Amino acid sequence: MNILQDGLLNFSGLGIVVATLVLTQVTIASVTIFLHRHQSHNALTLHPSVSHFFRFWLWLTTAMVTKEWVAIHRKHHAKCETAEDPHSPHFFGLKTLLLQGSELYRAEARNQETLDKYGQGTPDDWLERNLYSRFPYLGISLMLLIDVSLFGLIGITVFGIQMLWIPIWAAGVINGIGHYFGYRNFETTDASRNIVPWGLFIGGEELHNNHHAYPSSARLSNKWWELDLGWFYISLLSMFGLARVKKIAPKVRSDAAKQLVDMDTVRALLHNRFHIVKLYGRKVIRPVIAEECRRANDYCQPLFRRVRKLMVREDIRLDIKAQKAINEALDHSQTLATVYQFKQRLKELWSHTAKNQPGRMERLQAWCADAEKTGIAVLEDFSRYIRGYMEVRSPSI
Repeated sequence: MNILQDGLLNFSGLGIVVATLVLTQVTIASVTIFLHRHQSHNALTLHPSVSHFFRFWLWLTTAMVTKEWVAIHRKHHAKCETAEDPHSPHFFGLKTLLLQGSELYRAEARNQETLDKYGQGTPDDWLERNLYSRFPYLGISLMLLIDVSLFGLIGITVFGIQMLWIPIWAAGVINGIGHYFGYRNFETTDASRNIVPWGLFIGGEELHNNHHAYPSSARLSNKWWELDLGWFYISLLSMFGLARVKKIAPKVRSDAAKQLVDMDTVRALLHNRFHIVKLYGRKVIRPVIAEECRRANDYCQPLFRRVRKLMVREDIRLDIKAQKAINEALDHSQTLATVYQFKQRLKELWSHTAKNQPGRMERLQAWCADAEKTGIAVLEDFSRYIRGYMEVRSPSI
């Protein structure tokens, strides 16, 4: 056996492909479990040995510093889709995110103000200060030597794939496509999308809209048909006492027998406001627009179709032209104007103008009472849905 040519493992071509995929999946697991869900959002705790393994592996395979990654990600949530967002495709352009996402990351990592403000609570032990943060590129240099030793000359290719995996998938696909294309379970005020329903390639991070709706949830899947591979790994770690989940997104339902708006109703509404706004668009605004289109003349019909997305989607920033189109549509339909007004009133429940919970409860009671007097069937049905709205407690794992 030629060790230089074939490496210590002497794998076949298929074996090298499998080994490469395994190595990249360990890196993805390290990012999604350690950097993202544990460090950035405190959604779970990890056993010290697991936590340090992830830190060590990321040093070997990415040269990313925990404090930098966490700070940049937290700033992304705080400033999402604004000029201060470190990686918004709506400001930098999708092409830039796909091709230069890692450059944007490195540029923001040099912003000391970002690190000081958003990087609190990350590891600051002797190893972090004297090795991982001080010599980030030493780790990937060692990884190159390890790959060549194990796989031979083809190990250079394996190393190259490892180095490109996170910049392409995380910096490009998640930060770029994840805010541009895909489906939305929740009407968040940002442009986040779920790219595909099965999070196999990036450990569940493809379920990006779900994450922006519930940032502190350790589980990114929300629908029964969505698969979060990172959650599968976390569940395994939990079984062996190596992880403890602190929070997951709640399950919600509406109990038709519950007709009294109470504090539990208010809390459920606040916790799941993006779900409520999504449902309101689907159950109230869209049916009203469809009915108005059916009855409209040749002038109003295209107008109503044009404003349908504008009146439902929360991430769309209305310019003068868009607002003018909405106002014109509302002028031509009293029913549409009414349900649109009720949507704005509903959103005021969780605005800064209604901070105390009893005040919110009174507002919600008034909202439901007024909605049920409008004579608009879909709005009345939604009010009854709201009255029975509640969270279903998920058992801890």
